[in-house]
Amino acid sequence: MKATIETNPLIDRLPPHLKQFIKPQDYSDYSPINQAVWRFVMRKNVSYLSSVAHESYTKGLEMTGIDIDHIPSMYGMNRILKEIGWAAVAVDGFIPPNAFMEFQAYKVLVIASDIRQLKNIEYTPAPDIIHEAAGHAPIIANPDYAEYLRRFGEIGAKAILSSHDNDMYEAVRNLSILKEAANSSVKEITVAEDLVNDLQNKKVPLSEMAQIRNLHWWTVEYGMIGTVDNPKIYGAGLLSSIGESEWCMTDAVKKLPYSVKTATKEFDITKPQPQLYVTPDFAHLMEVLEEFAGTMALRKGGWRGLQKLIDSKKIGTIELNTGLEISGVFTDIIKDEDNNVVFFKTEGPTALANREQELIGHGTEAHSHGFSSPIGRLKGINLAIEDMGPRDLQAYNFYDGKRISFEYESGIVVEGLNITGIRNIHGKLILIQFEDCTVTYNDEILFKPEFGTFDLAVGSSIVSAYAGSADFRSFDNLYHVSETKTVVLDKDEKTLELENLYKKVREMRENNDFTEEKGLTVFNSIYNNNTSDWLLTLELYELAVKQDTTKLKTILLNRLESLKKEHLDITHLIDGGMRLLN
Repeated sequence: MKATIETNPLIDRLPPHLKQFIKPQDYSDYSPINQAVWRFVMRKNVSYLSSVAHESYTKGLEMTGIDIDHIPSMYGMNRILKEIGWAAVAVDGFIPPNAFMEFQAYKVLVIASDIRQLKNIEYTPAPDIIHEAAGHAPIIANPDYAEYLRRFGEIGAKAILSSHDNDMYEAVRNLSILKEAANSSVKEITVAEDLVNDLQNKKVPLSEMAQIRNLHWWTVEYGMIGTVDNPKIYGAGLLSSIGESEWCMTDAVKKLPYSVKTATKEFDITKPQPQLYVTPDFAHLMEVLEEFAGTMALRKGGWRGLQKLIDSKKIGTIELNTGLEISGVFTDIIKDEDNNVVFFKTEGPTALANREQELIGHGTEAHSHGFSSPIGRLKGINLAIEDMGPRDLQAYNFYDGKRISFEYESGIVVEGLNITGIRNIHGKLILIQFEDCTVTYNDEILFKPEFGTFDLAVGSSIVSAYAGSADFRSFDNLYHVSETKTVVLDKDEKTLELENLYKKVREMRENNDFTEEKGLTVFNSIYNNNTSDWLLTLELYELAVKQDTTKLKTILLNRLESLKKEHLDITHLIDGGMRLLN
């Protein structure tokens, strides 16, 4: 299978700023060792998880076309996911959190197509195809959970992040790449871990995105369902970790009821979780999500929402009570004594929209250097501009082609030549254009004629503030693609020889042509050249047990026992693999 981007209608309708993260899944990149790692984890997980995972997991494995013996191809997954209204795309490791959420909103599962190294077979901080395909995909076959995931993406994509969140994202991405790169030094990993720890230990207020990330972690990644005394696993992080899926069921891990309070409970991605949260059912997840959404600037707007956007230094959107939407990088705010926003400003490309549709002539080309406007009620006039009908506008001298001067209750004064206005679908003014215009506040000039045409945003309050653009087509690139890339190394001769041995054993198993003589030949090569490899020895032992080859069984069993003594850290892995044979 060559490198192609497998598609279905859901992928086709993705906006360009999301498609830039999609990469082809080159199936030929998966080595025989990768396939063996996948098979071991899946065999062990399916055997164990059938009794501790939510019933949707085992059903979902079959529904989503995930094979225990073979790493899934995107083609196969998309063909079957299409039947349940979802799709899957391959990406390079962690992508920006808002982008990740937005993919979910479009019902597209983001899959890091790389796979963990054998040394990280139990757990890796890096997203990989075991975590994504074997962890996330099966559960979305449950309609209630799938809708929760979609709705979570819809809300999460609007969450406002902070500059600290962005630093954290880059640090975690870098650490995950280093931990999975075969040539990473201990020093490099230590430095990367220290940076992550330093950022985690910083006492900064939790942004909306940080809180959404926490909710995502304790549900989608590490969630449990049922009762505190008898929980089942549904979180992908647990489902894909052969270590934590067992450990989490012990009394060593505290089980607590899931609630909106978990939005403030942070986690350490580099360590097993000391406590987990249990939801009674998937419907409860949606209730908590909507409860949290009610606290977001998306729903509350106001000066706090605008300030969050200013602090984020990212493209964001405010919506006025008239429905006018302004998208850009917000930089300034003026408030009155009651903390009402009376003036705002953006810098750089800005777009205006209504009902998520860019206003004609008001895209980033028209507002390439930013946008600013006062908002609020007019001084001495009980009627807001947006509530004025044609007669009211005439009465207060809002004539096209006439000069006008008016003052807001905040003290901001606008004076200029009224050119024209733009109305919403209800006929209400949402924008008024002026030429030769001056806007002043006390002794400060906020806008002067040489700046060009002044567009006055009509509205008295900010009803919503959120990350991203009102109309995604307004900006060429909403999300920054990290410059830190997954490391791909050339394989040395010893690695290629070992991969060839894995391939031979795989072919013997799949073609059913295993013999004791062939097994001995492979074992001697392993023993002489790759003395610490345990997984291939275990695969040979599996074939020897199946064929009941007494001599080879004894040799392999003795070797496995020796490996357990020589490498105590893999003892439980070998024991777990041998239990599968029984």
